Amino acid sequence: MGARARLHLRGRRARLWAVVASDQTPQPPLAPAFARGLADLLDALRLEAGLAPNTLAAYRRDLTRFLRATARRGVTDFAAIDQEALVAYLGDLRRGGAADASVARALTSIRVLLRFLIAEGVLRRDATAELASPKLKRLLPSTLSPEEVERLLAAPTGDGWRAERDRALLEVLYASGARVSEALGLRTDDLDPALRALRLLGKGDKMRTVPLGERARIALAAWLAGGRRAVARGHATSAVFLTRSGKPLDRTAAWRRVKAAALAAGLPGTLSPHGLRHSFATHLLEGGADLRAVQELLGHASIRTTELYTHLDVDHVRTVHRMHHPRA
Repeated sequence: MGARARLHLRGRRARLWAVVASDQTPQPPLAPAFARGLADLLDALRLEAGLAPNTLAAYRRDLTRFLRATARRGVTDFAAIDQEALVAYLGDLRRGGAADASVARALTSIRVLLRFLIAEGVLRRDATAELASPKLKRLLPSTLSPEEVERLLAAPTGDGWRAERDRALLEVLYASGARVSEALGLRTDDLDPALRALRLLGKGDKMRTVPLGERARIALAAWLAGGRRAVARGHATSAVFLTRSGKPLDRTAAWRRVKAAALAAGLPGTLSPHGLRHSFATHLLEGGADLRAVQELLGHASIRTTELYTHLDVDHVRTVHRMHHPRA
């Protein structure tokens, strides 16, 4: 990295830390009208839309930041928020170093709020109507080949509790396509007695059941009967995946274990648990699985999400076409 690039990166980091610091500084309460509107929206999103707590927290954070910035410009009523104010706020985010994805998310949150207020009769017009969201690149996690998956799953070696746990975790992630939060949220009563299926609690508190293959069942059974029983001794916990101290494994530790297995298998250390989820879906589609079935297994609310998430390799599509099309 050259000197100019380092200076640019340093300046961007400084701006981002300034934004973080300003968020942590004690702030005055929102204007009464803003506070009521935000509270009503969050109640509706929780009670009527059934959004998860993390999603609600993101809406609260984004909108509180916007409404405070608007108040600093002297606007304390929703009716006075116009397109000029929105453009100025989004411009401030960009100048503060916010990425396109962050700007797009902020605009989406504002749009949800204003359209909710229109539906409630508080506003008559949507100031975001003529504003376009930044175009985002669709970045999908890299997909492992079946051979690379085999190497990854074979990476944890030995008979100790950690190797047993890591083998079980990797096998479950790939066999079920679970999000890492879903796998780490597993409790012993979420497991089928014969370990042929898992109950996963997904986004929006939606439960789904996914099957497990033979190898995943063997690895999970070995962990439950061996390493987990040892580290859980004396601890009242039903979490499936535990640390040495008997506490539930957290996301950071799970990412580290996947990275360690990847490096041991000669794969990029940037591999994440989400890469295993993506590989799971892609391999199912390449094997001829129905897109709707993959949607159900992944727990996607919309088929469009599955279509974007499980794109097929162009070379694979060409091979299938050559093999099966009569005029190929």
